[in-house]
Amino acid sequence: MTPIAFSLVLTGVLLNAAAQLLLKAGTNAIGHFDFSLSNLIPIGFKVAGQPAIIAGLACYAVSVVVWIMALSRVPVSIAYPMLSIGYVINALIAHYWFGEILVMQKALGIGLILIGVILVANS
Repeated sequence: MTPIAFSLVLTGVLLNAAAQLLLKAGTNAIGHFDFSLSNLIPIGFKVAGQPAIIAGLACYAVSVVVWIMALSRVPVSIAYPMLSIGYVINALIAHYWFGEILVMQKALGIGLILIGVILVANS
């Protein structure tokens, strides 16, 4: 994989991870809600007006463009498994940012994901 291709893949993964984290931050700011016909408009306005959610959606939009550029340079059988790096990033940042618990079982899973990504990247 060329440095440019790797940069595009990594940027796509990081943007996707950032989108997830921003969406979570936005929903944390709004609080728990249920969609129903009676609250569809009020909740819709809350979601649409939440800066973190807007930023998360923007990250998704940019990540699609970057990902298309990456796929034009890297076989999908290599690029797609690289998205698993996002699981690792999200778990670690969620631990520090949101206080989510990172138990040994999750840490082991993260390690296995990293091993898999390394194996795929070197194939």
